[in-house]
Amino acid sequence: MQNNSNYQVIQGDNLAVLQSIADASIQLIYVDPPFNTGRVQTRGSSTTTRTETGNRIGFKGQRYEIVKDTVLSYDDEFKDYWSFLEPRLEEAWRILKDTGTLYLHLDYRESHYAKVLLDALFGRECFLNEIIWAYDYGGKAKSRWPAKHDTILVYVKNPEQYYFNNENVDREPYMAPGLVTPEKVAKGKLPTDVWWHTIVSPTGKEKTGYPTQKPLGILRRIIQASSKEGDTVLDFFAGSGTTGHAAASLGRNFILIDQNPEAIQVMKERFSALPVSFES
Repeated sequence: MQNNSNYQVIQGDNLAVLQSIADASIQLIYVDPPFNTGRVQTRGSSTTTRTETGNRIGFKGQRYEIVKDTVLSYDDEFKDYWSFLEPRLEEAWRILKDTGTLYLHLDYRESHYAKVLLDALFGRECFLNEIIWAYDYGGKAKSRWPAKHDTILVYVKNPEQYYFNNENVDREPYMAPGLVTPEKVAKGKLPTDVWWHTIVSPTGKEKTGYPTQKPLGILRRIIQASSKEGDTVLDFFAGSGTTGHAAASLGRNFILIDQNPEAIQVMKERFSALPVSFES
C-alpha cells in the first residue's frame, strides 16, 4: 500500500456527512442503497430546487420538478423512497469531480423509476450505462421467470470530461472460447454491460456475515474503469465495506459512511490490517 493512502470510515447520517464534503473532491461514487421491497418507508420527504449551473440540463427547478411529479404519481411507495434518496444524490453530484462517475446499484423494482428521475436530475446527456449484474444462485420461482439480476445505473458529472478506461479492468472468460484464437482465450475478453458474476458465497472466504454484502469482483471492475491510482472513492451506504476493500487493493483512497453499528464492526474487523481512520 502507498504510505500516503487515506482511508476513512465514518459512522453517522450519510446526508449530514455528505454535506460536509468539499465540492468536486471525489472521483468515484458507488452506492448500494437499501432496496424498496414493497414496505412503506418511514423517512420524511424533502423538496429541493437548484438554480441553473452553466449549461447543464439537470438539477434545475421547473423541468426537474415536472418530471419528478409525473413519475412519482404512479407509485406512492417509491415516492417516499425517492424522497430519501434524492437529497443524497444531489450531494453526490455536487461533490463529484468533473471527471467523476456515479454508480447507483438498484433492485429491478426501482431501476425504471430511478432511470427517468436521474435523467432529469443529472441530465440525460450524463447517462453512461445501465449495467446488468446477472447471477444464478438461490431459490427459483415457479410461477414466473426467476429474478436473478441487479441493475447498476451509471451517470457521469460531465459528459465531455469523465474518466473511463475499460482496458484496466479484470477480464472475463469467453463464453464460446472455440470461436476465438488461443491468444484471446488466454487474455480473456473485455466486459460488456452485462456482467455474469456469482454472489458472495455463504461459505466462501470473502463472506463477512453482513447480509447485503456485494462481491469484491463487481467493485474491482467499477473502480478499475472509473478511477486511477490515488483517486478517492466514496460509498455512503458502505455496509460490509467491500468498496473500501476493493479501493485499497487497487491503490485508491476511500471514504465509507454507514450509520449501522453492525456495519462499522464488520468494517473494523475487515480493515484491521489497514491504517483506517474510524470517525463518528
